[in-house]
Amino acid sequence: MAVLTPFQTLFAVPMTCDACAKDLSGALHKLPGITKVDANVQDQLVSIEGTAAPSAIVDAIQATGRDAILRGSGTSNSAAVSILETYHQRSDAEITPAGAPGESWVNQRLVRGLVRMVQVNPTETLVDLTVRGVPPGTYRATIREYGNLKDGASSAGPVWSAQSKDDGSLRGVLGTVEIGPNGYGNAFTNQAFQVWEVIGHALVVSRQDESGGEPLRNEEDTVVGVIARSAGVWDNDKTVCSCSGKTLWEERKDEVSKGML
Repeated sequence: MAVLTPFQTLFAVPMTCDACAKDLSGALHKLPGITKVDANVQDQLVSIEGTAAPSAIVDAIQATGRDAILRGSGTSNSAAVSILETYHQRSDAEITPAGAPGESWVNQRLVRGLVRMVQVNPTETLVDLTVRGVPPGTYRATIREYGNLKDGASSAGPVWSAQSKDDGSLRGVLGTVEIGPNGYGNAFTNQAFQVWEVIGHALVVSRQDESGGEPLRNEEDTVVGVIARSAGVWDNDKTVCSCSGKTLWEERKDEVSKGML
């Protein structure tokens, strides 16, 4: 289903002059669905309106040689994000249980994808899914009944079934995404739920066949993350992390080194 409802996104982008802003605006206006671009050099912010996926906007910005950090999308309490990681462990690797004293299992997991959600009206939420570093094939994206990732995908429960869609399918079934030979794939779809309904649930992308009713396993081609609330446009004015003291871009550099998209 085509995305028809426009929404606003706000990105932090390094810019040094008006020429930078003009170059950036020109690149973004080439994207289908972009209706407005406002680049503020002084605040290093770019506000964008339209129907283009946030992931496509990031790609367009990075193609100009600049990085981009999503600072907010949609209105307050209308956006969410999920960082997808693999919980697969080689049989010869030592497994550290989640939450073990003195250990951080998060550092041992690998980021494989990112999901951004923005609710554009009372019945419609846009889901922007990007996955990379997994084997080629057709993957199924689903929201799960629980947000328990103690044992990765295997503890996230069945597909979220709060209420069936008009066609009888479960609301937690988001559709499929094709991963190409380079291990990269993305999808941008409309879904019939509100953001508040899915906060705290797990989101899984996997090639596993669940038709037999077997629970998911933490295989190499299965990635999972918890859906968490994220900032709306102008909700997030943080420039320095209060816990680490690092700037926005220092944090970004650290996260990219861990595989963040």
